[in-house]
Amino acid sequence: MAQKPSIPKGTRDFGPQEMAKRNYIFDTIKQVYQLYGFQQIETPAMETLGTLMGKYGEEGDKLLFKVLNSGDFLAKVSDDELRERNSLHLAAQLCEKGLRYDLTVPFARYVVMHREELQLPFKRYQMQPVWRADRPQKGRYREFWQFDGDIVGSDSLLNEVELMQIVDTVFTRFGVRVQIKINNRKILSGIAEVIGAADKIVDITVAIDKLDKIGLDNVNAELREDGLTEEQIEKLQPIITLEGTNDEKLATIASVLAASETGMRGVEELRYILGALKTAGLKNEIQLDLTLARGLNYYTGAIFEVKALDVPMGSILGGGRYDNLTGIFGMPGISGVGISFGIDRIFDVLNALDAYPKDAVVGTQLLFINFGERETAYCLPFVAQARAAGIRTEIFPDAAKMKKQMSYANAKQIPFVALAGENEIAAGKLTLKNMQTGEQTLVTPDELIAAVG
Repeated sequence: MAQKPSIPKGTRDFGPQEMAKRNYIFDTIKQVYQLYGFQQIETPAMETLGTLMGKYGEEGDKLLFKVLNSGDFLAKVSDDELRERNSLHLAAQLCEKGLRYDLTVPFARYVVMHREELQLPFKRYQMQPVWRADRPQKGRYREFWQFDGDIVGSDSLLNEVELMQIVDTVFTRFGVRVQIKINNRKILSGIAEVIGAADKIVDITVAIDKLDKIGLDNVNAELREDGLTEEQIEKLQPIITLEGTNDEKLATIASVLAASETGMRGVEELRYILGALKTAGLKNEIQLDLTLARGLNYYTGAIFEVKALDVPMGSILGGGRYDNLTGIFGMPGISGVGISFGIDRIFDVLNALDAYPKDAVVGTQLLFINFGERETAYCLPFVAQARAAGIRTEIFPDAAKMKKQMSYANAKQIPFVALAGENEIAAGKLTLKNMQTGEQTLVTPDELIAAVG
């Protein structure tokens, strides 16, 4: 007996229903990006290891899927090198290419290679799979999709405003209530500067994030355990207990960071972004959250995160401002701001809320029954007419038993079935059956299109 086939661990098949839902997500986000003048690009699944290595840190390098050289990949490897079994050294000898780890580094490479062709600012979106040789577990895959949007070649804070409008529009179209969280890397740097604890900013944000759960006294105790002095903790109290509107929070932060030029720049940047968004009529709440501290080694300005309000789920979008996208390839000075939609988590949120529009997940709308050659010949012009009207239409390929054809319609959840026998052909009409109500009606082709469409 042949062995049952399988797929690699950490990868998935997506069936028709799942693909219909995923395509709804992709298409919705694409349409919104295009509304704002973004253009789509794609980069190869494989990049040279020279492009990928050293961009993700030592751990990231280990998680790169490397591709063996074509042909006799052992030709240039000596017996001594094989006996040493140094896997990293051998990989460098045997592999010149690797699967992309994310979309950011390939995008940076793309900008450098195509700089002369690009009109700056360049507004790009990209939706493609990425690969990481990680240990597969629930919610973590070796192959998964990213959907990024970036604006590069402009320092204007209007870009941050626009990205937040895009986020708001996308989730409003999904019918998902979200909270958009915003912070600024400069404010976090300013806090560290004012209290003299530059190496403790992550510990500080982690501790502050626990305020609602463990209370102020326990937060302060945790900060002591992290090595902060009583004087530093005292200076942090207005920050730890920060509350009120976004404007009130900014006023408090500004009073604490008055002596920090960097911190005050962050305050002014957020003040502009939040002020502009007030006039934009966002449907979802945007909240200043000082505990947001993503990508501290990468982001240099505003940072964003989005969480669904009605489903317990981690972040479903993240992003921020960065100063030097292309510096890793020897072209300094190109700043940008970007966001990345968490497609798999958004998929789970929409499933939990059953928020997919019916027409987004329904495939075929109309099935013509096949009674034989004469009946099929009669129906074919009407099949073409229905498709020309935009109705997703099938005709069963075989003159099988009626029960089998109706079972096919039920299994595919096709809402309407059309059939033509001797009487219908004589009358120049069709019988249309509503598969949900069971109602059958004799209709003209035009009436059929009106009923189904």
